[in-house]
Amino acid sequence: MTYRVLALLFLLCSSVMAADWPQHLGPLRTGHSAETNLISSWPANGLKTVWKVPGGVGMSGIAVSQSKAVTLIQKDGKQFAIALDVKTGQTKWETVIAPAYTNAMGNGPRAFPAIAKGQAFVFSGEGILASIDLETGKLNWKHDTIKEYKGKVADYGMAASPLVVGNFVIVTTGHQNGVAIAAYSVENGELMWQTNFADPIGYSCPAFLEVAGVKQLVVFTGSHLRGLSTLGDPLWEYRYVTAYDCNIVTPLIVGKDIFISAGEDHGAVRLKITKSGDDYSLEEVWSSQGRTSVMRNEWQTSLLHDNHLFGFDNIGGAGPITNLNCINAETGKLAWQVPRFGKGNAIAADGKLFISMMNGDLIVARLDTTEYSEIGIQKVTRGTRQAPTLSDGVLLLRDDESIYAIDVKAKQ
Repeated sequence: MTYRVLALLFLLCSSVMAADWPQHLGPLRTGHSAETNLISSWPANGLKTVWKVPGGVGMSGIAVSQSKAVTLIQKDGKQFAIALDVKTGQTKWETVIAPAYTNAMGNGPRAFPAIAKGQAFVFSGEGILASIDLETGKLNWKHDTIKEYKGKVADYGMAASPLVVGNFVIVTTGHQNGVAIAAYSVENGELMWQTNFADPIGYSCPAFLEVAGVKQLVVFTGSHLRGLSTLGDPLWEYRYVTAYDCNIVTPLIVGKDIFISAGEDHGAVRLKITKSGDDYSLEEVWSSQGRTSVMRNEWQTSLLHDNHLFGFDNIGGAGPITNLNCINAETGKLAWQVPRFGKGNAIAADGKLFISMMNGDLIVARLDTTEYSEIGIQKVTRGTRQAPTLSDGVLLLRDDESIYAIDVKAKQ
């Protein structure tokens, strides 16, 4: 089993190139990029738009690999996976995945694509998982996971992005008894294993983390944080119930522990997980819950840097007031706060935060644990929930009409 897990990890990491952002939260699913030589002072004429092209409705992010940018959009009564040339914005292909998806909280697809082994894996708003050839756009295979498991679509749509681990593409989906964690063959879509729990689905993307010295799947359902082996065997669980089943963030490794957070005035916790024989035990290193919590991530996964967590703290039940907070990851204490910062999402690279806001602003700030230090701000989109994608010094963003490429390279 150890050799198999190591082989899976090698396959997960070895194909990622420096300019790639092949999945939700980037190369290592942490929201960080290793790119350097990015903007450190604001240009006199603002940031340059490299290209802007028509897109479509939806909340899917933009994955990048092999010079192609892949996202999901909705137009003309259908959900499409599309690929653009990263340098020019030229459409390389469009592939129909499913009929249009409608939801009172926003129409269209939600989940971030995952690119691996020459394929783009996409998950539609109603839970159709599909594999598409990255070069040609040919549909390789697809599964209507909700229909196959006799489940139901999550209240706000299916939002959990696929995770590729070795020859498995893993999704969190609905089952007639609650939630299903299912792994399919990357090569042919064959179901490899399936594990069910009597949990609501939630909206979090599964992660592949080292927990208590063991590489394993960590899944945040609507009511529990769960550890599973790479073959789907349940290992441990931690109950974390949030109003409306709105556990959305991706579990994050902090030191050797796991950090999770939830909005709806819920809070955050750092968990220490230890293993003795086949048994796991869990301990709260610190917990900050309720209306006075230091971090209530609504849908945005916090970013870890220099033993601090940078994140969006939403006040109230999905209310309009959101702070930008930096907390000490060791103690859970607030380091600094920008009150009423606004709703947005962020990634980190080259000592900076790149923040896309729901009002359409793009903000660049220093990744500083002592204070909020803004480099500049510029209106770019019509508004988006998605964090930017970074590829070779260019930020990719989208809204319900367009897809944008913005130059953030340092000027020589």
